[in-house]
Amino acid sequence: MKKTFFVFLNSLLNSAKDLAPIVLVIGFFQLVVLQQNIPNFADIIIGTGFVLLGLTLFVYGLNLGLFPIGEALAFAFVKKGSLVWLLIFAFALGFGTTVAEPALIAVANEAANVAQLGGIIDNEAVDNYAQTLRYTVAISVGLSVLLGALRIIKGWALTYLIIGGYSLVIIATIFAPEFIIGIAYDAGGVTTSTITVPLVTALGVGLASSIRGRNPMTDGFGMIAIASLLPIVAVMIFGILW
Repeated sequence: MKKTFFVFLNSLLNSAKDLAPIVLVIGFFQLVVLQQNIPNFADIIIGTGFVLLGLTLFVYGLNLGLFPIGEALAFAFVKKGSLVWLLIFAFALGFGTTVAEPALIAVANEAANVAQLGGIIDNEAVDNYAQTLRYTVAISVGLSVLLGALRIIKGWALTYLIIGGYSLVIIATIFAPEFIIGIAYDAGGVTTSTITVPLVTALGVGLASSIRGRNPMTDGFGMIAIASLLPIVAVMIFGILW
């Protein structure tokens, strides 16, 4: 119990160090550059405390639960020896974590509202637009994680996949409607957020660690890069077909 407390306290101190630059930058520009008092100072202090505590618990939870379970599942599927089930799991993991991403939900809803204001869709299609956009991104991330797992198993070079992915992004950008391009590029960023990254990274490292001839450092990482490219292409195709 005492050891757990000291580990948590150390995590709290590390989170405080991580937040310090943000606090200093905001404080400097507010007090020195703008020369204005900080509004609602008490609320900001309380909110910062909640952010500090939440960040600490999140990082602590990643190390305690999500990273180990991701690696353990990867080991278990490799031991089972079924490529089909491993690929199904990889797709389901990518899809499930992306659907649950708060950032993606927010971006999809905002994109639907802006599309309605811009006359691209009518009022009745707002919810359908947001849901379709959200599931389009989730499916593309699922396919990305599946492709990343297959890359580790087969030993494919990450370089060629990244070059191919960016080539698809460039081609899709040429043909996509102008209104969807910004949303597509943002979608590629928000998909690799708080829920997706830890589990997908753990899966990649676990797979590379459990397959003979694979190096966790060189082969275990890179799945996030793939997962940020295919959603861009998928959303642009969504914009072309909508």
